[in-house]
Amino acid sequence: MALQLEHSFTVAAPPEETWALLTDLKTVGGCFPGATVTEADAQTFAGNVKVKLGPIAVTYDGKGSFVERDDEAHRAVIEGTGKGLRGLGNAGAKVTVQLAPDGTGTRADVLTELNITGKPAQFGRGVMQSVSDKLLAQFVACVESKLTGEPDR
Repeated sequence: MALQLEHSFTVAAPPEETWALLTDLKTVGGCFPGATVTEADAQTFAGNVKVKLGPIAVTYDGKGSFVERDDEAHRAVIEGTGKGLRGLGNAGAKVTVQLAPDGTGTRADVLTELNITGKPAQFGRGVMQSVSDKLLAQFVACVESKLTGEPDR
């Protein structure tokens, strides 16, 4: 199943600070709910992520990297692939992030092109959108806490 998910969020930090955090793969990877980053450098990362979809929990073991990164324009494209453990299918994602100033903060527009195979694909767009919305809200709270120095809400 292939689908596109669009999200936008704002954080109370300037674009330069937000960009520095979002391009620090080890730190930002740790903000993704259920994710563990096992390796990261300036361009690539590896790890695993556990996601609950309806009645099943899937753990993907994967890796990813920047395929585009424009530090001036605050735009990046990251591709990642994951193999579901226990034969639960595979997942691939291409995530495009664009930052822009928003008052005293930063607006981030995120486009995710997601490809999922195996059992998780049966849950359809509605479940995927709902799960991704919830995960993004937790991710944004973590990113904001890192930028402001306040604990997650």
